[in-house]
Amino acid sequence: MFTDNDNTTTEHQIIVSEEVESYVRERNTDFRVCTSCGGPILLSTTVKPPKSSDYEIYIGENIIYVSMYQARYLDRIEMDMVPMYCDYL
Repeated sequence: MFTDNDNTTTEHQIIVSEEVESYVRERNTDFRVCTSCGGPILLSTTVKPPKSSDYEIYIGENIIYVSMYQARYLDRIEMDMVPMYCDYL
């Protein structure tokens, strides 16, 4: 769910799966949903920094930033958005 900051409201709620919540908590870092040639992708903010126009979803003390371009199309954030190679980092 989005917070009520300046640019963090949308017309619908985005649900984060329990697996993604666990993934974020285990890594204890912020993530960003951004656009890739294969569709939406979830990357660490060390790889893809957030933008001021991103929406914010709080997972404990961490944040999932969602590109304003992706937010209008997303209903859920699932583990299939995490690139396979990220498991090796």
